[in-house]
Amino acid sequence: MTGRASSYPCCVQQGQALVLAMLLISAALLVLVRYFAVGQVVGAKARQLHALDATAYSGALIQARALNMLAFINRAHVGHQVAMAHLVTLGSWASLGGTQAQQLASGNPPAYLIGMLFGPQYGAAYVSAARAAGFSSLSLPQSELAGAYAKHDHAVLAILSTVQDAVVASLPEVRQQAMLAVLRENYPEYSAAAQFDLIINRDNWPGYVQRQSGHGQLRSLVEDVAQLYGFLSPRNDTAYNSWVVDGRCPGLRHQLRRRGSTELDTLGRWQSADTLSFHALRSNRWIGCYYREYAMGWGWIPSALKQSMGQPHVQDPPADFSAQDFWRWVQEATNWDIASGSDNPLANSRAVASRQRWQGGGLPSYFDVATTLSGSLGLSVTLRHPGPEGLTVITHSAAETFFDRPEARNDARNEQASLFHPYWQARLASPDDNAGASGGLP
Repeated sequence: MTGRASSYPCCVQQGQALVLAMLLISAALLVLVRYFAVGQVVGAKARQLHALDATAYSGALIQARALNMLAFINRAHVGHQVAMAHLVTLGSWASLGGTQAQQLASGNPPAYLIGMLFGPQYGAAYVSAARAAGFSSLSLPQSELAGAYAKHDHAVLAILSTVQDAVVASLPEVRQQAMLAVLRENYPEYSAAAQFDLIINRDNWPGYVQRQSGHGQLRSLVEDVAQLYGFLSPRNDTAYNSWVVDGRCPGLRHQLRRRGSTELDTLGRWQSADTLSFHALRSNRWIGCYYREYAMGWGWIPSALKQSMGQPHVQDPPADFSAQDFWRWVQEATNWDIASGSDNPLANSRAVASRQRWQGGGLPSYFDVATTLSGSLGLSVTLRHPGPEGLTVITHSAAETFFDRPEARNDARNEQASLFHPYWQARLASPDDNAGASGGLP
């Protein structure tokens, strides 16, 4: 009796310890389960945040590629315009050579006289113009140049302009599709047709780029680039004979004047004019010393068929002056200064009479960053996606497209963002206040 009575409390204590142990084990299991569930949520949140960061960066990258594409198109515009300037200059030069060959053949003036008065190099240059015989405004070389000019104009106005319009109009849709494609790649367990609750919170693409007329920065850049080519520079030169011609004006000499220029008109269309004239010094008792012009060559490609040349000229000048003195005709029909002028008005007049305008639409419109905006092109997004334990995981991310030169300018000046240099890049950014903190849970 004594032995059994002494063992009973021991068994009761052992049973109580077992219950406590079971409670502790249950609590530990519950904590472990909850810890595992929280770990799953945290893992899902981290996965979703990485996926959304890649998504936002991809959207900014699409924006950078679009802006760089617009920059390349603008630079292509400049290249085409410079090519057109060269073609129109070749056209006026071809006309100059063709008409010079005609004057050489007629001996008006004779080549030996030019060589004797101004030097053998000028005489040789005049004689070499015979190789350009037939290069009139309607000749085959001229038509080929005009055809090439028209092709460049078509590429600018019909192709490049259409492409830039398509880039600007389609960017939101292309960006959206690219971001959804990134999400599908990060969640391969979902079907390709899975819908993601992706919300764009902030998007300053609307109005970030604006269409500009061709007379803004594009025209300025075209003119600056054209100045780099000597072939497009003003072609003005005057050679003087060294002899005293007339005692009434001992300081004056015979002149050989070469004039030429290539320029854009007010509508952004190219024109080029080239003339060459021998100005023989003469005198009489009525007007004293004056220059009798002998037009040796001329060519003008105007930007419009009815355009008026800005240099002194008249419409339909006489074919020759065998029936009337040159000076008398000038007094009666023109306001030319044949005593101290520096132009080739008679050659200009013949160029106007034989002009042939090439078809061209002028400088195109283009896109550039809106002048009222500053800063980068931002984008912030929010993704709501099903997570473990029936929760919806909400994450936020942001990215931006920014302009940055790969190296500093030679003049050490800062360059403003524009669509004339393809220096647009993409990077992640901090979500804005409207999007909340990155990686938040509901």
